Amino acid sequence: MTADENSFGEAAASDAQDALPENGFSNSTLFQTFLAERAEIQRHKWIESEKAGHDIGSEQALVSWIVKHRSRWFRNYQIEAQRGR
Repeated sequence: MTADENSFGEAAASDAQDALPENGFSNSTLFQTFLAERAEIQRHKWIESEKAGHDIGSEQALVSWIVKHRSRWFRNYQIEAQRGR
């Protein structure tokens, strides 16, 4: 992953978090993981849509990302979290 790709994911997660009321949940590890995963799915959707020449849709992007990338992404995400990012 390049620095630009990582920045995209962080920016998307930050934007999503800024839209939420401060209730304590938005700072939880579970929610932060959800935001990071959602950003990766959106990035995957964009890449695959560019390859296809049209918007592949959220559902197709989600299923494709889960099948092709989720387990590896999650392992790497956990490793980075343990290091303290």
